[in-house]
This record gives sequence, structure tokens and C-alpha cells, in this order.
Amino acid sequence: MVEAMSIASMERTEGGDLAPIAITMGCPVGIGPEIILKFATSYQGPLVPVVLGDAQVLQRTAQLLGLVVGVIPWQPGIQHRPGTILIHQPLYPSDMVFNASDLVWGQPNSGSGQIMAACIEEAVRLVRDGYFSAMVTCPITKAALNDAGYLYPGHTEMLADLCHAKEYAMMMAGRTLRVTLVTIHQGLASVVANLKTEAILRLIKLTGESLRIDFGLSLPRMAVAGLNPHAGEGGLFGDEEERIITPAINAARAEGWQVAGPFPPDTVFHKAVSGEYDAVICMYHDQGLIPFKLLHFEDGVNVTIGLPIVRTSVDHGTAYDIAGQGKANPASLCAAFDLAAEIAGNRQCQREA
Repeated sequence: MVEAMSIASMERTEGGDLAPIAITMGCPVGIGPEIILKFATSYQGPLVPVVLGDAQVLQRTAQLLGLVVGVIPWQPGIQHRPGTILIHQPLYPSDMVFNASDLVWGQPNSGSGQIMAACIEEAVRLVRDGYFSAMVTCPITKAALNDAGYLYPGHTEMLADLCHAKEYAMMMAGRTLRVTLVTIHQGLASVVANLKTEAILRLIKLTGESLRIDFGLSLPRMAVAGLNPHAGEGGLFGDEEERIITPAINAARAEGWQVAGPFPPDTVFHKAVSGEYDAVICMYHDQGLIPFKLLHFEDGVNVTIGLPIVRTSVDHGTAYDIAGQGKANPASLCAAFDLAAEIAGNRQCQREA
């Protein structure tokens, strides 16, 4: 749906220094443009952040925030300087009529959805072609994405489709806790019916591979949370631990993974935060996200594991209620950028070893 901008004259980065890292703008009427400006204009690290986004939107946001920002078209070899933003703007669909001044903060539409999609598609293409080492995504809205003709349930599924990835999962990563989720966005009443031994085993293996390759842990230690209070108390409070979860753990151990459990959910996160485990495999969304966000509400990072490319994301939504007000905190974007660089560096070391 999007005609990609030609970059035939660009040179890829082959080995050695890490290639630039793409940051997709996300929804242009959410807080994505604001946190990008706050991050990119103050960043003083050795890497090169390149924004995949719309120059008009960023300039409009900078004016609103009272920031003096140099918006510079990106070409390989250009170095980032504080106070500037390097931008690569994808070509939009030919039938799209867009003017940044027509956008209203907090009110997405099909046009904003097309911009979001164009930036994501272009970033994936450039990472896969070696121009960027990783991509960091700012938040989008699924409704506007669907209105623009991209019928995905979310950001992660779109990326998996673009990368032709069959086995992938969401990991929430912070300095003290990492969690992955067997079931994600579904009603709590449907969780038990969707818990399968095969799915738990698959997630244990995906989590272990990511810890080993992306996080550089040669012998990752994983804990599995039970579903029921006290992990079922020997079947007194439910038999899912014995019937569904334990067989997955045993199968993973047979394949050589260091994995323990199922542990009572009210104690397993303390074990992980205390350093006994490198990640916790959780049975449902809130089981993992409540303790994670308690610890990492501002600096948590969403990592899509199982993709052939490196993708991290901020751990928050579009925050339409504060968009355009100068209140957005870029801490999660800073953390997502740093983690993308760490993972990309670890993968590069693996390739060069």
C-alpha cells in the first residue's frame, strides 16, 4: 500500500560500528512526536537515532513546545547532534491528502493511520536491508490503523507479518524484571480454555532464546508462574498446574533449558527481582503486567521476541488526553532506544563470533 522511498544511493553499515537506529513516529496526533523531540534533541550518545516520520508534524510539535530544532533529512554517514533531528520521511500513498495543520491532537483518522503504517513499513524494510540496526516504535492506535486498511489486531502482529515471523511473543523488559505472557489481550474468563501445554513450551523456548541471544545470557534461568492461588495447592485450588503447565516445564527441561516452577504467582516475582531468575513466564496479561508496571511504569520496554529484526517499543499508549500539552515523559523511549542498541549489539557480536 505504500511506495517506499528510493535509497539506492545509500550505503549499508557492514560490521564494526552499529548502524543507526530507526524510531517510528507512531500516531501523529498522540504523544509520539513530543517524546521523540524531547529525546532526540537532548540525546548525546554515540549512536545515530533516525526518525521515520513526518517533517511537518515534528516541526509543528516543536513550535508548539517552544523548541528550536533543526530537522535534517537523513543520509548514511550523517552524525546526530543535540538540538537536531535526523528524519527519513517515507512516501505516502498517492491518493493521500495530508496537511499537518489539519491534524487535531487526540483525534486520529484514516490519514493519521496511513502515516503510522507508512513509517512502520519503511522502518522494517530498512532494518531488514541493513541500513538500520534496529527499530524503536512510538505508540499507535489500532482503530486508525484499521481505518487506513491495515487489518491487524496490533502493532506486534503487523511487524510479525511484515517480517514473515511465525513464532513471536511480547516481552516486557526492565532493569529488575522481565516477563513474557502466554495469553495476552483476552478476557480473563477465556484464559483457561486458551492455556495449552504446547503454547507454554513454545514461549519458554522463545524466552530462553531471546535471553541467550538478545540479552547475552549464556545460561538463562526462567521461572514459570502458576495460574491459581498457591499454584493450585496440589490440586485443591485447580489442576491446571499439574495438567497443563508442569508438562511444558518438563518438556523444556528435557531440551536443556533451565526452567523452574510452576511457582505461586504471589512469590515468583519476588524471586526474579531478587536475582534468582532472569525472566518470568506468565499465564495471562495482568499477572505479568501488574508487577512489571509497579516496578517499571516509566522505564519499561516492550520487546518483540522471535523477529528476525530488533524491535523495541515504549511501554505506554498514545495518551491522547495529554497530547500536544508538553506533559509527555520520554523516559520509556529513552529506555527502549538503549535496549534496542544493547540487543542489536549482542546480535552483531553473535554474527561476528
